[in-house]
Amino acid sequence: MAPGATPEGLILPQRAQGELRLGFRRRGPATVLAELYQQGTLKARLPRPEPDAMTTAVTLNTAGGITAGDVLESRITWHAGAAATVAAQSAERLYRADLASAPARIATTLELHDGAHGEWLPQETILFDAGRTHRRLTVNLAGNARFLGVECLVFGRAAMGETLRQVEFHDRWSVSREGRLVLDERVRLDGAVAATLGRRAVAGGACGAATIIHVAPDAEAALDAVRASLADAPGEAAASAWNGALVVRVLADHSRALRATVLAALAPLREGRAVPKVWQC
Repeated sequence: MAPGATPEGLILPQRAQGELRLGFRRRGPATVLAELYQQGTLKARLPRPEPDAMTTAVTLNTAGGITAGDVLESRITWHAGAAATVAAQSAERLYRADLASAPARIATTLELHDGAHGEWLPQETILFDAGRTHRRLTVNLAGNARFLGVECLVFGRAAMGETLRQVEFHDRWSVSREGRLVLDERVRLDGAVAATLGRRAVAGGACGAATIIHVAPDAEAALDAVRASLADAPGEAAASAWNGALVVRVLADHSRALRATVLAALAPLREGRAVPKVWQC
């Protein structure tokens, strides 16, 4: 049987594969690149640092989007004392799937050593109708490392009049410190999801949802400032904090409101530093 052929004789198109390994280390007062390995469709670029910004890396998927059968794996390490932001070049699109293919699989592991300060700031993930993706993010923190992570989901392309009817999207975040689980987040959207997303306890009919996770020894101290920043934000949002973790939940009726609310919440958590320029494009 020909490579990529099914028993019925259907030849499946070639799928994207990518692997990225990225590392940061401390050199004097600065954070510099320690490792960069990129293969397939996953790449990373290091733009010139902006004033008052942490060292920044920008990831990109040269495939232009994700569809069923793609396999992408990333491992990013912040060595002791390193401080760096990792952002994405643009929104990630989870395209309509070929039902004969396996779901796309995305696995990302973030390792933060003692005293490290890591920010994981991808832009929005846009779910297309009939997309099929399984995704996993694992964050391991040591000692007194600090972590800030964002995940924004947009349910279909509202500007195109698209409504999610059938989708397979499995997503899991797990955050641990010194091997002890701090937070475990799971999203599972399967089959006819329009009614599910319309439920008040799920998305309340919103076009997008976001979660911000801040894990640090003093995370609870930022709660009042985050809540104040959300008071005039255009989206619907709430924040809570416990045991060294602060979590913000956001729902919005359009993607602009979603982003504006996320940016409002990020401001006090990033001590007023501007988000990477790719977020401003």
